[in-house]
Amino acid sequence: MTESTHSRRTLFKAGFAASAVVGGALLLPESVSAAPLVRRARPVLTHGVASGDVTTGSGIIWSRADRPARLIAEIARDESFRHARRVTGDITTPDTGGTGKVRVAGLQPGTEYHYRVTAVDLDGRTSSEPVAGRFSTAPVGRHDTRILWSGDVAGQNYGINPAFGGMTIFSAMADRRPDLFLHSGDTVYADGPLTETVTLPGDGGTWHNIVTPEKAKVAETLDEYRGQHSYNRLDKNFLRFAAQVPSYVQWDDHEVLNNWYPGEVLNDRPEYTEKRLDVLAPRAYQAFHEWHPIDSRRAVDGRVYRSFRYGSRVEVFVLDMRTYRNANTADQTKPGYILGDKQARWLADALDRSTATWKIVQADMPIGLVVPDGTAIEAVANNRPGAPGGRETELAWVLREISRRRVRNVVWLTADVHYSAAHHYSPDRAAFKYFDPFWEFVSGPLNAGAFGPSALDPTFGPEAVFVHAPTTQNSSPAQGFQHFGELNVDGGSGDLRVDLRDAEGKSLWSKTLHPQGR
Repeated sequence: MTESTHSRRTLFKAGFAASAVVGGALLLPESVSAAPLVRRARPVLTHGVASGDVTTGSGIIWSRADRPARLIAEIARDESFRHARRVTGDITTPDTGGTGKVRVAGLQPGTEYHYRVTAVDLDGRTSSEPVAGRFSTAPVGRHDTRILWSGDVAGQNYGINPAFGGMTIFSAMADRRPDLFLHSGDTVYADGPLTETVTLPGDGGTWHNIVTPEKAKVAETLDEYRGQHSYNRLDKNFLRFAAQVPSYVQWDDHEVLNNWYPGEVLNDRPEYTEKRLDVLAPRAYQAFHEWHPIDSRRAVDGRVYRSFRYGSRVEVFVLDMRTYRNANTADQTKPGYILGDKQARWLADALDRSTATWKIVQADMPIGLVVPDGTAIEAVANNRPGAPGGRETELAWVLREISRRRVRNVVWLTADVHYSAAHHYSPDRAAFKYFDPFWEFVSGPLNAGAFGPSALDPTFGPEAVFVHAPTTQNSSPAQGFQHFGELNVDGGSGDLRVDLRDAEGKSLWSKTLHPQGR
């Protein structure tokens, strides 16, 4: 999973050197990663800060330095940093592309903390300018909670456009002051090179992209995968949001390659010199974990799926619908899997054990929407009426199992399809009858091409109650079909209000769900 070892002399040659972000300002050099390091008198934190995987008493703080250095975080309850606690974190090294994390424990539940990170040179003589952020720990008991979710960042040749203000939807999300963000995957488009300009349909003008060397080609090496993630952090809106809102992050396909599955070989893709997905995926997986505030010690089986309790009203179950799937196939007569047996059983058992009012399943792919891969099937729905087939058989087992165990108030959230929708599933409309009605809410993209709507497969009886999608496929972010979703949980009543919002934060549709007793 690692490339060749770098010497200290060539430490930041490839994925390690990047455009500097100093004190929140954006500095765009001629190359994010190709230029050798100009040795400064003191370290520099190059890509802002972020927080994630928060619990009632802990959290992960992330940053990246321009050289080997020790990350230090100061934690306080107010911006003055009086009575701040100093926590020592990782040493940034070539093995992690310069990224590092500070694991902070011993915090109070339901409390907002301010932090500032510095990188201290290994000789202890100099340190960087601090970069500040904030996060809140998960509460205990009945608390009002606001959670956002979305996915799909900088895809379909729509990158950071300075004339458009950059990826402005991230500032719109920050303005909502959420407690938590659920990133539903496609955090980058490693298989989607950017060009400097994109001619928009009709008289739509020209879209202008900032392009870096890593974003000018498909990612294959570890450093090229790192460059996919560093690119997003060139955007001031992205930096602001990451510094202000903790996240639970999952991956989907574009962190590696569109529609990929384990064991795939790219015989028909001449742009790839490395054809084996079993070689590419571990590199992408390493870069993904390096560049997000993920606590790898909490990840079940060393992977991406995991769960977090957020007060008595909410528990979030983060899925990995990519790593354990069978091959995409047109043959739907045989049972398939998208979670894998171990993860499917973990999900059913964890939902059963949960005492939270609302069980939020953070899925990187939808259940009932047909997502093809040529003539094969990419997601769950197989586009065939009647009994479950292919990967539907595994989801049918999960749905039947949680119904059998009388698990109530399960809500599914996803992105992936690049439009916004509300789907209600009911056995009254379904070919498969052995499950309880539930809602699935879809949002996205976050600065990518917009598509839709997709066809609904009837097996689990979905109904599209709301859809907001463009009439022109692959419409640009300038056309407005960018989305995020918002959950507001009332701590007292337990009611859950869902809002599907546009790129400016306007609510397009809302629904209040009332909890059912078990």
